[in-house]
Order: sequence, then structure tokens, then C-alpha cells
Amino acid sequence: MGRPVAPGNDEGAPVSVRRDGPVMIVTIDRPERRNAINLSVAQHLAAAFDELDDSPDLRVAVLRGAGDTFSAGADLRAAARGERSYVPGRGFAGLAERPPAKPLIAAVEGWALGGGFEIVLACDLVVAGAGARFGLPEVRRGLVAGGGGALRLPQRLPRAIAMEILLGGEPIGAHRAADLGLVNRVVPDGQALAAARELAGVVALGAPLALRAAKRVVTESPSWPPEQAFAKQSEILEPLFRSADVQEGIAAFREKRQPDWRGA
Repeated sequence: MGRPVAPGNDEGAPVSVRRDGPVMIVTIDRPERRNAINLSVAQHLAAAFDELDDSPDLRVAVLRGAGDTFSAGADLRAAARGERSYVPGRGFAGLAERPPAKPLIAAVEGWALGGGFEIVLACDLVVAGAGARFGLPEVRRGLVAGGGGALRLPQRLPRAIAMEILLGGEPIGAHRAADLGLVNRVVPDGQALAAARELAGVVALGAPLALRAAKRVVTESPSWPPEQAFAKQSEILEPLFRSADVQEGIAAFREKRQPDWRGA
């Protein structure tokens, strides 16, 4: 079953996408199912992130859930029918194995549970409403958080804390998540999207090539041998010095104006 060529905004589509200047706003739109992820959602999310990476006009995306829940994770009814919420090349929810190359910000209201939390962990920055809750309860259902939870959480947290969340299955609140470094900003309930959009605007001021390169270094460098780290980083960063955007950035600084990035 192929995935959509482009994300749909037609009535009834499980994911809606809109552009706000250089920012893409992606909404999982199944509030009646607590924004649970089925195959259609995964396909639409994958298509949205393909569009994000392919579009020269977009620099960053915000991902949110419709209503008062970010996502309850995998759609268990769909799973019972044998359906997998998986897109080849991108993984669970269309991003768990390969998130977009451009920055992605999660705007979380309410629950981010199971696969919903794994989606958050695949994002680069997180803004959460004060009442947001994050949890990986899979062990209580005889499962393990295989959509990135068991892999990413120990990279983001001290091992003992990650193990407590994975093995205990108890959710944590937004303020606790912020204290642990999982959340960038905690805002009043209902304000996560607005605050994430504000943060996205700050990110979008950066040069497109530099944003992608910075994310790539952060993502790939944990697997680099220490003695090769700077050489591998140079392979990614060296092309920036030959880019037109670097010259534009220097010129804009000298002329005290905003740069006109070309992404080249």
C-alpha cells in the first residue's frame, strides 16, 4: 500500500498541514481516537516530512495533536486487525526511524503516551502545556517501547531515570520532564502551539543549510569514534563555508539587516 504523494488537507484526512511562512504546522487530526497512530496517519506524516525536507521555503516544522491530547500512541484497534503504523524508510508514525532532516518541534497538550511519547522523542525541541503527561507503559502490556522509546530515552536521560520510566511505566508531568531536560518550555495549558510557533520563528531565522547541518551533527555524532569526531564534523560543515548563504550572512551582518537566505 503506497503512501500519499503529498499530505492531504481534505475533510476527513487524519493529518492536516499548513504553511506559516517558513514554518510548517502539522496536526494529527483524530481527536475522537485521542490522535492514535494508524497506517494512514503514519503515511500522511511521512509525506508531510518529505514535503518539509524537499521544500526550499520551509525551515522548521511544529507537530501537534488536535484537541486536548497529543497522541495516545499506536491505534490498538488497527493493530488488532494486523495493521502496522509503519512506513518503510521512516518507521513508526512516519518519523521514528528517520525524522526529517530539518528541525522539528513538538507542541504537546495532554497525554503523550506510548508511541505518542516516542514521537516526542523523535522531535528536536519540545514545548508542553503545564498539564502534559509523558509515559511509556508498554511493559504493563507485555511489550517494550520499540518505536524509539527504549533507544532514545537513555540517550536523553541518565540511565537510571530512563530505566525507571521504561520499566516502571509510570507517566511524568511536564514540569518533571522539563527538569530532566526532555522539555524546553512549559507554558499554560492551551498555549503550547503558540509557544512552539514562537520558538519555530526563532529557529527559522537561521540559514537553511546551517540548520540542517547542525541537526545532522547532533544526530550522528554519538556514534562517531572520538578520534574521528572532528574530521566527520568537518565533512558536514565544510560545504557551508563555500555556500552563498555564508556570504549573505556576512553581508547582512555588515549592513545591519536581516539576511535573505537562499538555501544554497
